[in-house]
Amino acid sequence: MQALWVKELSVAAFIGLLGVGILGAILWDAFETIVLPRRVTRRFRLTGAFYRYTGTPWLAIARRIKSSKRREGFLSVFGPLSVLILFGVWAGGLILSFAMVQWAVGHILGEPWTVQSFDAQLYLSGTSFFTLGLGDVIPHTPFARFVTVAEAGMGFAFLAVVISYLPVLYGAFSRREANISLLDARAGSPPTAAELLRRHVRQQNLEALDQYLRAWESWAAELMESHLSYPVLCYFRSQHNNQSWVSALATILDACALLIAHTEGALRWQAELTFAICRHALVDLAQALSIPPRLVSSDRFEAATLAEMRQILGACGTPMCRERAAGETLEKLRGMYEPYLFGFSDRLLMVLPAWGPAIPRLDNWRTSAWERVSTATNPAAVSALEEDDHS
Repeated sequence: MQALWVKELSVAAFIGLLGVGILGAILWDAFETIVLPRRVTRRFRLTGAFYRYTGTPWLAIARRIKSSKRREGFLSVFGPLSVLILFGVWAGGLILSFAMVQWAVGHILGEPWTVQSFDAQLYLSGTSFFTLGLGDVIPHTPFARFVTVAEAGMGFAFLAVVISYLPVLYGAFSRREANISLLDARAGSPPTAAELLRRHVRQQNLEALDQYLRAWESWAAELMESHLSYPVLCYFRSQHNNQSWVSALATILDACALLIAHTEGALRWQAELTFAICRHALVDLAQALSIPPRLVSSDRFEAATLAEMRQILGACGTPMCRERAAGETLEKLRGMYEPYLFGFSDRLLMVLPAWGPAIPRLDNWRTSAWERVSTATNPAAVSALEEDDHS
């Protein structure tokens, strides 16, 4: 009889310690995810495991969707939905851990008449966490009352943190998307480095290009800070199917690499600064999401595009480097960031842009659901828009 009693106490102690461990792990994980404003380098994290086991099957399903529009729609749901599911996992884990502690302490310290079943403790924990106060199940011992009050306070704190977390998350998302939307008129849809340089150099407006690269230097710094603090933002998709933060970053890196390799002077200096922070953001985010660099056989670069870029840059009076040395420099710069871009593209299913558009495309701002129908049946309208774009 005594041996059975000792065994029950041992089981209760184990469950109680396990509950304390789960409680501490969830609270610390929530603190690192929501409150701590820096990247966490620890290998195992509950949030990391959550996204690993939910994101992988979600992306596997998306790969089987052949329609790019439907695939983007399916992928766009994952980021916001995962945030809500993660909150639910945290709440469920906290309720379970408090119930385990209450049940264990009740068996170890409580009188026989105060011991409640685990189902009752789980119900009491749920009503306490959500502060329902139904009163049909109540704590009997002083310790149980203390834990109930502490859980109710934690429920209030959890709700306050969730309410404050979402505006911060969507504020950072909106700031990220603002520059991506501005890229549409300056670099095409989807954006490309060649089109970005072509549209600026065509009007001999190198000063505007310099200022634009400065703006993207700030954008990349803010992207790094916000997305390292809240990595879930990496899964949030852009408003248009042919835009993404990965393709925007690739466009700016491509343009900066071309300017660094082939030009000299103040514009090259700004391109070096923008390239450095963009590459820094790309590598740090890859480490935060455990996305290793990936080498692929496909080449986004075309020699004809390079020849055109050298011609238009030289025509506007930009000091040019020797072509052979520039080619070697460009190849070295591409090796510093393209493997990380390919890794993000494969993991997040975000298409990388080519250096130059294969065929002329209408910008997003020129189209709508109605205009696509009209221009599809009116080739003259398409031609007029394209001529106006290149005039």
